[in-house]
Amino acid sequence: MRNTSLNKVFELAQRDPRVVFIGSDLGVGTLKAMKAAMPDRFLMEGVAEQNIIGMAAGMALDGCVVYVNTIATFITRRCYEQVAVDLCVHNLPVRLIGNGGGVVYAPLGPTHLAIEDFAIMRVLPNMAVVAVSDAEEMKRLMDASLDWPGPLYIRLAKGGDPVISQTTDDFRIGKAILRRPPGRVLLVSTGATTERCLKAAEILADTGVAAGVLHMHTIKPLDCEALRALVSGRDLLVTVEEHLLAGGLGSAVLECLVDCGVPLPKVVRLGIPDSFTKEYGSQDTMFETFGLKAEQIAAKVRRALG
Repeated sequence: MRNTSLNKVFELAQRDPRVVFIGSDLGVGTLKAMKAAMPDRFLMEGVAEQNIIGMAAGMALDGCVVYVNTIATFITRRCYEQVAVDLCVHNLPVRLIGNGGGVVYAPLGPTHLAIEDFAIMRVLPNMAVVAVSDAEEMKRLMDASLDWPGPLYIRLAKGGDPVISQTTDDFRIGKAILRRPPGRVLLVSTGATTERCLKAAEILADTGVAAGVLHMHTIKPLDCEALRALVSGRDLLVTVEEHLLAGGLGSAVLECLVDCGVPLPKVVRLGIPDSFTKEYGSQDTMFETFGLKAEQIAAKVRRALG
């Protein structure tokens, strides 16, 4: 997914002279073709995330559309003040591409796990937040990002994720995609959890429980219209995310529905509890620890339905 995203930056740069790329301490082979073809629009800085946000802001004020890339924890919490003041206050067209969102960097421990990125980025005025499900959907997001009017945070998954998106998808930032029509249950997911939810829905169908899956690739602006239309008549609403339960997708969904005055069915939020991880492993083992694998999601749905 990361390679797809960065290759699209080069493709966009070939189409639009406004596009500039800034990397922070990335590998020497990163966007090698763009570096050779457009040395004036390819910049690689060291471990100085606050500085690259300031650079990106200055270029955006001068008419550029800037794509910045580094590890998700470093491009969010390490330079949070600069993101807020330099980018969001001025509502600038800078795209922050965060490698390894969620628990992708499980081998490196809690310092590298971006498990609060949705929460801290979505509360910033003017900031949009997106987490797509696979590399093909990433291509559609990158195309849509070019003319997005303000700052945008893009969470990247592990890479090599199964492709569940469709070529016929009408992908738009801020518009959810219904992957499976709901029955008694509606699962609302984002990023890598959507593929797990689709598998969980298949498991539930085998036991006679009809569950739909709404892929909420955009955390902000949230598609409240889709939620209002789909929640009505359900017995159970389940949100599933690779993020802390506080402040993430589940919180955003409930805020939307409560603010809109929609009667709520029973609600279950699945995600990461209020603690730093105390183990190392892989994304998959972390999903198992937090109960986010397809079989675990299905089991929790059955328990909630009684």
